Amino acid sequence: MIECKELTKDFGNFRAVDEVSLSVRPGMVLALLGPNGAGKTTTVRMMTSILNPTSGTAIIAGYDVVQKPEGVRANVGVLTEQHGLYERMKGDEYLDFFGQIYHIAPDVRRKRAKELMERFDLGSALGKRLGEYSKGMKQKLALVRAMLHDPPVLLLDEPTSAMDPMSAKQVRDSITDMRRDERTFLITTHNLVEAQSLADHIAIIRHGKIVANDTFDGLARQFAGDPIMELRVRGELNGLESELSQMVQIHSSGSDWIRYVAGNPPKTNPELLRRVMGLGVDVITLSAVTQTLEEIYLQVVQEDEDQEVLNDNTI
Repeated sequence: MIECKELTKDFGNFRAVDEVSLSVRPGMVLALLGPNGAGKTTTVRMMTSILNPTSGTAIIAGYDVVQKPEGVRANVGVLTEQHGLYERMKGDEYLDFFGQIYHIAPDVRRKRAKELMERFDLGSALGKRLGEYSKGMKQKLALVRAMLHDPPVLLLDEPTSAMDPMSAKQVRDSITDMRRDERTFLITTHNLVEAQSLADHIAIIRHGKIVANDTFDGLARQFAGDPIMELRVRGELNGLESELSQMVQIHSSGSDWIRYVAGNPPKTNPELLRRVMGLGVDVITLSAVTQTLEEIYLQVVQEDEDQEVLNDNTI
């Protein structure tokens, strides 16, 4: 549903997006992460035919962004950083206006607007002027506008920014629900916890280049190494660390716990448990040490910075 190949955008002598290649299948969520100014918004604008690429191609829902911009816009819902709401209009008037732009039949657009507004607890705000909406309400209204024509692809820039925790959960739940209909999402966000919970794939962009693109587990293994397991026992270790060091690489330990590197968890963990229980030690828990996307993201950015410095020094 989203296929970008070497997508590039120059503004004069400045290259904002540098040969970005992305592929997102139907029903998938891709989180595009990166610092401010990294090229996220410019990439999304090219995907929606707002900006023409300097070079490269982007095919969205089967339509080329340069050759078939009308097809792209008809099949993509976009939530941008600047919503451009007409604050003198009422909620129902505003959505009806956009429904007409998308050539949605009057009864269909009114029904869909009501259903979407109620989904995000905005049903009672349909008759209010947008100037009376809170910042979070405006964000949800902009999301409703993006979904109004029932597009198969949604490009969402910071979809839950300015929302309270309950509203943000409603949006996340809606994304999860819509994926069941093979809806495809590209989300840009600084909320790394949200990205980790929603995304099938995570791409990290820096200085216009994609520096990492994989599943969370793939990124964790690539940039943080093999998973770390923690074994907790009843009482003291009593020499258990020395015994287990013959089987696994010990990462760290305490009085009643030990952490080790699990290169092949399905094989290593059962063997280790059998050894421990054979020694008469009571196991309380054996669990993976949780890694966060924030840790992985910072590792990716740091490694890219280090490589940049190395290249500069070499030159």
